[in-house]
Amino acid sequence: MEGGRSAGRPREEAIRTVTRHRFAFCGAELAAVYVVADEGRELHLAELTGNRGVLYGLPAILAVAGHSPAANAFRSGRPLWLTPKELATFVEDDPHHFPTRVRGGDPSSPARISLGALPLGHGQQELGCLIVAGEAGEGFSDDDRSLLELYADQVAAGLESVAARFAGRKSPQAHLGQSLVPHQGGAFILELSTGRMEAHAHVLELIGLPPEQFDGQVETLLACAVPDDMPALMAIVEPDRLGAAGQQLAFRVRRPNGELRWLGLRCRVEVDSAGTPQRVLGVVADATYLRPSADEVSLVQRLSATLAGAATIREVSRLAVAALREPLGASRVAVGELEPERLIVTALGPPEPDAWPDVWRSQWRSEWPDVPLSDLPTLQSALRGGHMSLWPPGADLEPGLLGLGPGGLAVLPLPAEGRIVGVCLVGWDGQHRFGPEERSLLTATAGLVGQALVRAHALDAGHELATMLQRSLLPRKLPELPGGVAVARYLPATAGLEVGGDWYDVIPLRDGHVAFVIGDVQGHSAGAATIMGQMRTAVRAYAVEGHPPDVVVARANRLLVGMETDLFATCGYVDLDMEEGIARFVRAGHLPPILRHPDGVTEELAVEGGPPLGVLAEAEFPMTEVGLLPGTLLVLLTDGLVESARLPLEEGMRRVRDVITVADPVDAGGIADELVVGVGRRDDDVAVLLLRYDGMGGRPLRSHWTVWRLPDAVLHARRFTARTLRSWGVVEELDAALLVVSELVTNAIAHTQGEVGMDLTLSADRLRIAVNDASPRSPVKPVWVSWESTGGRGLLIVEATTAAWGSVPLSGGKQVWAEIPWHRAGD
Repeated sequence: MEGGRSAGRPREEAIRTVTRHRFAFCGAELAAVYVVADEGRELHLAELTGNRGVLYGLPAILAVAGHSPAANAFRSGRPLWLTPKELATFVEDDPHHFPTRVRGGDPSSPARISLGALPLGHGQQELGCLIVAGEAGEGFSDDDRSLLELYADQVAAGLESVAARFAGRKSPQAHLGQSLVPHQGGAFILELSTGRMEAHAHVLELIGLPPEQFDGQVETLLACAVPDDMPALMAIVEPDRLGAAGQQLAFRVRRPNGELRWLGLRCRVEVDSAGTPQRVLGVVADATYLRPSADEVSLVQRLSATLAGAATIREVSRLAVAALREPLGASRVAVGELEPERLIVTALGPPEPDAWPDVWRSQWRSEWPDVPLSDLPTLQSALRGGHMSLWPPGADLEPGLLGLGPGGLAVLPLPAEGRIVGVCLVGWDGQHRFGPEERSLLTATAGLVGQALVRAHALDAGHELATMLQRSLLPRKLPELPGGVAVARYLPATAGLEVGGDWYDVIPLRDGHVAFVIGDVQGHSAGAATIMGQMRTAVRAYAVEGHPPDVVVARANRLLVGMETDLFATCGYVDLDMEEGIARFVRAGHLPPILRHPDGVTEELAVEGGPPLGVLAEAEFPMTEVGLLPGTLLVLLTDGLVESARLPLEEGMRRVRDVITVADPVDAGGIADELVVGVGRRDDDVAVLLLRYDGMGGRPLRSHWTVWRLPDAVLHARRFTARTLRSWGVVEELDAALLVVSELVTNAIAHTQGEVGMDLTLSADRLRIAVNDASPRSPVKPVWVSWESTGGRGLLIVEATTAAWGSVPLSGGKQVWAEIPWHRAGD
């Protein structure tokens, strides 16, 4: 920093070296630390160091409500700077609270002493006040003040560390065995345009660099930092970090003798009028309080040793959760990998879904949830920064994160190979303050887990590929059902590196019907997962076309027989009328369903079955019809839940019946969790699909009309519609309904051949008009119609007069439908 002056004297004087005094820093030759005591009513002198000839007779106790530089600064929360003249005036006003004489000086003449009083931790945790004083002539310069304020932040960090270690002791002096004033510390000023740095001799001493080897370039000092900490150091002058002035950054340096030393950095970045960084003023001090304790070192060493033997992603994640949750006393720990737009959770502690926020529970499709990152914008922001984020109690977070740690939340990006491969979330329910030891432990753990995840990916690539394939083929979220609640759980096999072909699905159908499907493709391979996806798609397509259950399963069977595969599959299919409670079951080599009746009686339902899919092309699959009462639980499952080398099938089925017999039927998700929570190590996949049938409060009214192909067919259809709707009490919506009937019936008669039928359905809040015909071709709405055209406006009219319309394929044809909202008279 050549050719510049600071506050009327050479700028290099702003960075003084230690001379004859034990303490000398930026014009200050004495430092005194006052800590809060007596429930915040007093400030007690905890440490005094430096040239005590500058000031003597400092009071041991100051009243917070009194008139002194320390008390005034503490109450206001702002630094108080006094020149010699201002200090003299201050003492004249109240000569009993603060001395200003140099020892041995003329008692009648105040010394030329400048003084600073800097609050410690104000606004977050009120810790006390730092007094600095020195013969600084006309007062501390602007650079001196900035550096001393940063130095006070270092003192506050040390005091906070001591308070955290000895929380609960009443006397502030009772735990001040270590020095609060970091004597081994120094300041620096860096010119960003040139890279030139003026550094306090103690900065060089901390790093272990002899003064004669320092060339004044910042790169020389950065070369001593541990490479893993370089990104954090370089990020100081990034645009989004400029507002974080004064915050502490802990980093490590490797001294010439090989010693690894923790240092604490506080800095401020000065910018020009355009917002461009110009200078960095910083304070570096020995941060021994950040070094991990012997217990923490032992914990990290044990974790490193166990992670070295972990071969799968789940094993790495489970070890990380176990290593952090108990030592930190955390309420929740989650480890997850990052995929595009989603966080794939790989381990949780605790594992019970009710311990996690609603956003997480709603995505609980398998053993762990996978949460969309769009629901966690704060997490996205923290991951982009790549640095650990600590959120104190009461932080403004979105519900998906706030529910993880209302008392405090730590977000740890997991780095490896220059990128972020995952994230670890640690949350507390009770109010939690983050101590330095925790920061050290979390930082060390994050690096170890990140590297272990990368190693596990290399060992586990085939398993991860198949798991990702299978996860993408299963339904991401089950639909909401009128008159019931459906939940599903899926657990992949833990033995071996390949996955199976278990699947499930819930398919809403027309006329209040819903199809529930569960299946299992033979074998454990990516091929099995692929066949599973094809079978699920085929069953869904046949069901939506409107085929009865036996036809759906028979067509899926013929499809699998025709595929070039030796694999077969089992399947259970249920078509349930949610209005009437009539369920039609079809079984293709699969386990029978389990029913829990409203009175608590549980049974394996006797369903006549056929062979597995893919064995006989012309196999028959008979249907079994059963009536369900509101309050019935229906459980469909795969054999991985009830059968293994250690568990006979009969015993496994009995366990399932026992669980649902004593369970509360109101909590369908809790029952599903209870079924899978005790499975443990698995040789096969596990899939569970559970329905709680509640029934519908009011049954819709239905009516059907077969349209005659006569010149006045539309007239007859309109008359039937008018009679039916008047009998149902539909009055205000009648004109719109007749217009829709005219257009849909006209289109069906004019553009198709064969039978045409019309269905009217009146539910609680809407009227549905559906016209069925024998043509599979879907109607197409015209983009533009000339005013001279005599046709082509039918679908435009339907769209304009209804809330929704569309078409669905049916066996041998299609159905075009439209819905009109309605309200009962008087509602």
